[in-house]
Amino acid sequence: YAEFLHCKGKKFTDFDEVRHEIEAETDRVTGMNKGISSIPINLRVYSPHVLNLTLIDLPGITKVPVGDQPVDIEHQIREMIMQFITRENCLILAVTPANTDLANSDALKLAKDVDPQGLRTIGVITKLDLMDEGTDARDILENKLLPLRRGYVGVVNRSQKDIDGKKDIKAAMLAERKFFLSHPAYRHIADRMGTPHLQKVLNQQLTNHIRDTLPNFRNKLQAQMLSIEHEVDAYKNFKPEDPTRKTKALLQMVQQFAVDFEKRIEGSGDQVDTLELSGGAKINRIFHERFPFEIVKMEFNEKELRREISYAIKNIHGIRTGLFTPDMAFEAIVKKQIVKLKGPSLKSVDLVMQELINTVKKCTKKLANFPRLCEETERIVANHIREREGKTKDQVLLLIDIQVSYINTNHEDFIGFANAQQRSSQVHKKNTIGNQGTNLPPSRQIVIRKGWLTISNIGIMKGGSKGYWFVLTAESLSWYKDDEEKEKKYMLPLDNLKVRDVEKSFMSSKHIFAIFNTEQRNVYKDYRFLELACDSQEDVDSWKASLLRAGVYPDKSLTENDENGQAENFSLDPQLERQVETIRNLVDSYMSIINKCIRDLIPKTIMHLMINNVKDFINSELLAQLYSSEDQNTLMEESAEQAQRRDEMLHMYQALKEALVIIGDINTATTFIPAPPPVDDSWIQHTRRSPPPSPTTQRRPTLSTPLARPGSGRGPPPAIPSPGPHSGAPPVPFRPGPLPPFPNSNDTYGAPPQVPSRPTRAPPSVPRPGVRSREPPSPPEKLCPTGSTSLS
Repeated sequence: YAEFLHCKGKKFTDFDEVRHEIEAETDRVTGMNKGISSIPINLRVYSPHVLNLTLIDLPGITKVPVGDQPVDIEHQIREMIMQFITRENCLILAVTPANTDLANSDALKLAKDVDPQGLRTIGVITKLDLMDEGTDARDILENKLLPLRRGYVGVVNRSQKDIDGKKDIKAAMLAERKFFLSHPAYRHIADRMGTPHLQKVLNQQLTNHIRDTLPNFRNKLQAQMLSIEHEVDAYKNFKPEDPTRKTKALLQMVQQFAVDFEKRIEGSGDQVDTLELSGGAKINRIFHERFPFEIVKMEFNEKELRREISYAIKNIHGIRTGLFTPDMAFEAIVKKQIVKLKGPSLKSVDLVMQELINTVKKCTKKLANFPRLCEETERIVANHIREREGKTKDQVLLLIDIQVSYINTNHEDFIGFANAQQRSSQVHKKNTIGNQGTNLPPSRQIVIRKGWLTISNIGIMKGGSKGYWFVLTAESLSWYKDDEEKEKKYMLPLDNLKVRDVEKSFMSSKHIFAIFNTEQRNVYKDYRFLELACDSQEDVDSWKASLLRAGVYPDKSLTENDENGQAENFSLDPQLERQVETIRNLVDSYMSIINKCIRDLIPKTIMHLMINNVKDFINSELLAQLYSSEDQNTLMEESAEQAQRRDEMLHMYQALKEALVIIGDINTATTFIPAPPPVDDSWIQHTRRSPPPSPTTQRRPTLSTPLARPGSGRGPPPAIPSPGPHSGAPPVPFRPGPLPPFPNSNDTYGAPPQVPSRPTRAPPSVPRPGVRSREPPSPPEKLCPTGSTSLS
C-alpha cells in the first residue's frame, strides 16, 4: 500500500489511484498548464518486494518555458536541484538517455560540480532499446567513454505504449532481463544491468553511507542528550496530579528568588555579569563615586559663592557700614549651601531604588515558567521598594534639616574666625585638598586609582594620540609607559589643579576631559591644558570622582556675559574684600565637615531603610503576601510554552535513548565496504580516436575490439577466440577498472549460459578482482563496475 503526506491516514492499495493522486496534487499546486513548484509530493510505499530506499525525483532542466512556466524556468529548476544535491548526505543518481550525447548530459555536469571526487554519484543509462540501429552504449556501460568512480547501470523502462496498455511491472522486468541477455553488445554484462541490479547497488551504497555517518551521528546524539539531561532531571519527578506539587514549587520558587536577590546585592561568585555593573556593585558606585561627585559639582562655584557672601554682608549691614565681619552672613551662606545638598541626596535614593527594581526583574526571570507568580512577585516587591523609597527620602531630608537647624562653630575641625582671617587663599586651598582627601599624611601616598588614559592634545601634535598608564594619589598624578610602572614619563602635582569638560571631537569616538592650573601656569611642558581621553563616559565620570577624592574639583567658572552683567554689584572696598575672604574660608571649612558627615550618613540611611529592609521583606513577608494576593492554583498555573517544552524535552530524551540503542544495533549488524579508488581517465586522451558527439555506427566495430584487450595484460586469453580486429586497441595496463574477461562474439543467444563461469576467469593479479561476481558476500565491485555509493 502507499501513503501520501498530504493525505494523512489514508492508505492507497490501488496504484492507479496513486498515479491519479500524484497528477491531481501536481495540478493543485502548480496549476493546469505545466507550472512548477519546489514543494515536494511525499509518497511512501510499503511492500515486501521493495528495498529500503528514499528517492527524490527531481525535474529535468527545462531550457525553454512552455505554458505557465516563468521565463527563468531553467534557473529556478537548477536552483531547486542544487538545494538537494549539494548536501553531503545525499547520493546522486545521474540519469541520462542512451540516445543522446553523454557529453551533453546536464545530470552528469551538475553531479560533477557538487561531487568532483565522484563518491556520491552513480550513473544510470536509460532508453537503451531506443538507440539507432547499428549503435550501442557499450563503451558507456563499461565505464570507458566518460568514466565514473561508481560506474554506470543500464535500465530499460516501459514505453508509453506499455504504460497506456497497463503492462505489468514484473513483465516489464522480465522483458528488460531478456533485452540485456539477448543483446550482443550487453549480454556479457547482463548481470550488472537492469532495474533489480540498480536497486541492489543503491541499497548497498545507502547501507554503506549510513554506516559511514553513524559515528558522527552517535556523537551528536550523545552531546544532545547530555545537554538536556540536567533539565530533564527536573521533569522526571513531575507529577501534575500531586496536590502538594504546587505548594512545594511555590515555596522553592520564593526561596530561590530570595537567595538570588541577596547574591546580586551582596555579591557572589556564581552567575557574575561580565558585561556591565549591576546589583550591589552598581549601588556601591552610586554611594562612593556618583554621590560625592554630585555634591562637589554642585557646591564649588567659586565666583557665585563670593558674590552671595558679598550680598549677605551688605544686606546685614544695611545702611550702615560695618566694622566687623558679621557672623550672621556666615550662617546664612552655610545654611543655603547645606540645603543644596538635598538634590544630590534625593537623586542617590532614586538611583538606588531604580537599581533595586532592576535587580528584582532579573531575579524573577527564573519564575518565567509561572507567569502569574512572576508578575505578582515583581509587583509586590516593587511596591514595597517604592514605599521604602518615600520613607528613605523623608529621613534623608530630615538629616539635612538637622544640619541646617544648628551650625556648630565649636566643632573640632572648624578653623574659627581667627584662623580664617589669617589664612591666605593659597594656603587654604592646600588645606581643603587635605580635608577632601584624607587628614592623615601617610595616606597621601595611598594610590586612589590606576588605569589607562590617552593624552590626546599632545599626541595629535606628534601624529596621533598615545595611551599611558596613569597612577593617581592624594598628592600627584603620574603616568608611565606601561602598567609595569618601570619607566615614569611625568609626575604632576595636584596643587591648584581643576577639571573641565571638553566636547567630543566629531572625528573621535573618545570621551575627553581636561586638567588645567587655576593660576594660568603650564600644566605639562609648554601646555596649558592636559586633555585626557577615555573610551566611555562612564570612565570619564569615574576618573572625575577619583580626582575629587584627591581634591581636584570641576571648574564652574562663569561665562563672560554673567561676569559683565554682575560687575556693578562687586565693591572694590578692601575691607569688604577681606570680610568676603574670611567668610569664604569659614564656609569652606564648615562645609567640608558637613560634606564628610552627609557622605557618610546618606549611604548608611539608604542601606538601612531601603536595601536591608527589602531583603528582610523578601525573606519574611513575600510568601504571605503572595498567598493573600491570589489563589495558589492561579499563581502556580504553568505557561502553555512551559508545558509544551516539558513534554517536548521528555519525548526528545526518550527518543534519543532509543536512537542510540538502534544505532548500536545497526553498527554491529552492518557490513562495511570501502569506496572504490578514484577513476584514472588520463588514458582517454591517448586512446580516443575521434570523440563522436553521439552514439553512431562507428561504434559498431568496437563491439569486438575488447576481445583482444584482456590479453594485453589482464590475464590469460579468453576461452573463445575473438573474431574481431585488434587494430587501434588502446593500451590497457594503466586503465582504471577491470575489463570483461570473456569474449564478445557476435554469435546468437547462446552466450548467456557462460555468465556463471565468468568469475573464475578473473586473474588473481588484477588490482580489483572479482568484478563480475554476483555472489552476495562479495565486495561492492561485484555490484557495480567501479564500486558504488548510496542515494538520496
